[in-house]
Amino acid sequence: MSTPTQAHLVNANAAYSATFSQGNLPLPPGKRYAVVTCMDARIDPSAAFGISLGDAHVIRNAGGNASDALRSLVISQQLLGTQEVLLIKHTGCGMLTFANEDVKKIVKEKVGEQAGREVESWDFGPFPDLDAAVRKDVDYLNKSPSVAGARIVISGWVYEVETGKVRKVV
Repeated sequence: MSTPTQAHLVNANAAYSATFSQGNLPLPPGKRYAVVTCMDARIDPSAAFGISLGDAHVIRNAGGNASDALRSLVISQQLLGTQEVLLIKHTGCGMLTFANEDVKKIVKEKVGEQAGREVESWDFGPFPDLDAAVRKDVDYLNKSPSVAGARIVISGWVYEVETGKVRKVV
């Protein structure tokens, strides 16, 4: 049985694939950079950041968290040749609205004791200060032996969901 979301996927993909002509793009991203950004549905990285198909790796997770993205960044750089990272967090991020304890309590209440035990040691990565979180994650990547290096450029940005504009933090 198909859900409405699954049906939408199939229908949208049929329209997309009917005119798709870029199946010959190489595996490594053509512009040799990666973007780490939030999974927030209000962010369209391709449109907002000018990324065309095949240009860059776009790594998304809750809060645009650098440590969550590390595995993907290592693969992006070491196996696929990217040489720059744009870390982009955003205004109005849900990660600004809670503490770790809040999520752990909600999971335990909604899903049960076993789930509560599973997430007890997790750091969900909330942050109270947006610019400080950008600086912290850029610093984390710059200090990571598996990412940092003379040939890797790492910068940190904030995307304003209210205006669609970006501003450089570091």
